[in-house]
Amino acid sequence: MKPVEFLRFLWTQLTSMRTALVLLFALMIAAVPGSLGPKILPQRPNNPVLVREWIAARPELGAVFDRLGLFDVYGSPWFASIYLLLLVSLVGCIVPRIAVYARAVRAMPPGVPKRLDKLAERASGPTRLSASDALDAGERWLVAGRYRVRRQGNELSGEIGYLRELGNLAFHVSILGVLAGIAVSSLFGYKGSVIAVEGSAFSNTLSQYDDFAAGAFFKASALPPFTLWVDKFDVSFERGSVQHGAARQFQVTGRLAGPAEEPRPTILEVNTPVILGSSMVNLIGHGYAPIVTVTDPSGAVAYSGPVVFLPQDGNFTSLGVIKAPDARPQRLAFDSIFVPSQSTASGVGPRSTFPDADNPTLWGTVWTAPPKVETGRPENVYSLDKTEFTQVMDGAVPASFRLAVGASYTVPDGSKITFDSWKRWTKLQVSSTPGLPIVYGSIGVAVLALMLSLFGKPRRIFARVTDADGVRSVDVGGLDRAESRAGLGDAVAGLADAMGASVSVMGVSGEPAPGRRGTKSQLTLAGEQLEESE
Repeated sequence: MKPVEFLRFLWTQLTSMRTALVLLFALMIAAVPGSLGPKILPQRPNNPVLVREWIAARPELGAVFDRLGLFDVYGSPWFASIYLLLLVSLVGCIVPRIAVYARAVRAMPPGVPKRLDKLAERASGPTRLSASDALDAGERWLVAGRYRVRRQGNELSGEIGYLRELGNLAFHVSILGVLAGIAVSSLFGYKGSVIAVEGSAFSNTLSQYDDFAAGAFFKASALPPFTLWVDKFDVSFERGSVQHGAARQFQVTGRLAGPAEEPRPTILEVNTPVILGSSMVNLIGHGYAPIVTVTDPSGAVAYSGPVVFLPQDGNFTSLGVIKAPDARPQRLAFDSIFVPSQSTASGVGPRSTFPDADNPTLWGTVWTAPPKVETGRPENVYSLDKTEFTQVMDGAVPASFRLAVGASYTVPDGSKITFDSWKRWTKLQVSSTPGLPIVYGSIGVAVLALMLSLFGKPRRIFARVTDADGVRSVDVGGLDRAESRAGLGDAVAGLADAMGASVSVMGVSGEPAPGRRGTKSQLTLAGEQLEESE
């Protein structure tokens, strides 16, 4: 096979609808690893720290996964290859069909076949009108039915249903639109999240985000400048017996300001984002942040402030690590559990009975390590790397504490931790998906296109006026170009009646069509290809 012929063969295979469907299915399968979640397979653009920890825990498997791009699925070369091949396949499949459709729309309906009795539905009978009057009446009937009409001599051809193919083409173009919209959002959009404790503020700059992911063509200058103050976070839970503990309200009361603007009040709720141009701010999570003060053996304050704890269950039992790297002579860390509503049952450990803070209690153990040289390497603030630390012992047992609000615990070396109070935190997501209007518009077009495809009736109908032995008669036949279409027999009978014929309508079996008068006609072969007249 010559190279040109081989390339033509490859192009033909790539642009077939079968290949497009295979690639679409392959794209769905390829997207699965990227959607498994951070606990199973974290993605480097969203959780670089988790990816590093995942690889450190499974070095051999992690190295293989990293080479395969499984930690950045949507940015991997193989995912991009499937995506681009699908786009090329769809374009190569749709463009020729559009050209064929355009030619078909401009062309006249086909001529009348020689054997009308071969059609799925046919009717014949004498007419009381002259040949010219019968053809004129038939043409008017077809035009009134929105048929495209071709008249040649004593014959009429009518065709309807071009909207069905238009719907098919529009549906496939809309798929391209969805892919294009996703591509625009992936290349120019961004998504970042930040945890804000009550009483704090967030400014929309890259340095303020806890995690941030953006497209290849994104520029930091595209971030809309604003500052959001989280003044108060109101949360309420169901306290009745029905749906006890279910969430009833999550609402951020704050202020919002752009450059050189006075802060204005704003409300942020779940599924009710704040819209800022092409960007939006969503409330996607919340939890508790105990406020603690840590002093070292000399009495110097090593840490003071809120610490974000991550909820682990529906009653918001939360895990966190209180780190005091500036404590001397050893740095301190407290591996802790925050319980918003501590169970009062005797002998029960850290167990929450309700998600609201009815009886907040802070539990924990104490760890120490030598002062650390700053390397600039990020670390997980929510977990403790215990390979660097040594657990503090209180005699023969680990040093541990259980603190109510206002209580303190003194470590055997003289350090002290005080549980001052607590606040709520909320997780905000700021995102921009510039391709979203394209996606929504394409989906709307797809729905309309499906309606055109489902309800369109591609149909051809033909009529011929003949004179034989002094008797003028009309022969009418028709066929649907799609299966499961009703009403063809009525259309055939209607055209014959309009041309002045008293007819019997015959179906595909040669018997009179159901519900119509007539006698048995010659057997017809439905589905045979029409023999169009020259």
